[in-house]
Amino acid sequence: MHTIKRSTLIPLFSILTVMAFVGCQPANESKIDIPLIQAKVVAVKIPKQKVCLEDGCTQYDLQTVETNQKWIDDYFVNRMKKAEPNAFSNLADQKVKVPADQPSLSESSTYVRFVGQNYNLATFAMQTYSYSAGAAHGMSHQEFVNFDLSNKKHITVSELIKANMNQKLRDELYVSNQNWLEEHHIKKEQLQVSDNYYYGVNGIVFVYPLYELASYAEGMSELTLPYYAAKQFIKAEYLPSLPKEPN
Repeated sequence: MHTIKRSTLIPLFSILTVMAFVGCQPANESKIDIPLIQAKVVAVKIPKQKVCLEDGCTQYDLQTVETNQKWIDDYFVNRMKKAEPNAFSNLADQKVKVPADQPSLSESSTYVRFVGQNYNLATFAMQTYSYSAGAAHGMSHQEFVNFDLSNKKHITVSELIKANMNQKLRDELYVSNQNWLEEHHIKKEQLQVSDNYYYGVNGIVFVYPLYELASYAEGMSELTLPYYAAKQFIKAEYLPSLPKEPN
């Protein structure tokens, strides 16, 4: 039975870095021009780091990737602009009307980093953290964003999975992770296929938000669909190049 791993706030995905060797490309696709991703983390330019409105102030920390593919850079900056419009709007500060004895400073951060590449498949991680003034604790989330470099597109889960295979994939995902799911009292009919995934060493890893499958203390949960089973459910163009098993 496959072992479950939980995400921490800033996991080290050295296992995925191995996949950056694009030399392992399929022989029949050797003529396709696939870029080798080069990326570094940079601060996002915003008018000011702290914005104050009547209901309190928010401190922003936004960092993204600067790559050799402008369309990827634009994708992440546009995501941030949509999620944090106040950070980009250059709003005039307002007088905070929160009682002096109550907390009024919130925090919002977003960090993007490059995880790894396997020929035409490139994976990035988008980590967010938000804390509302006075809350018991902040909320963190990590979303993996996978790109098809051949077609310059984001590969959503709906595009990843073959037609009419969602339910069967869910069943296989449950069987592959049954021990952990049963320990957490999760029945098959309760499980959904997450829209957050990345390519692991042994399979496609589906990542679940805080509280969805386990407690806050356990962090984000991960369920792995082994590659030997994934072939039945995942479109061939979105499977990494893997060694062929002998007949």
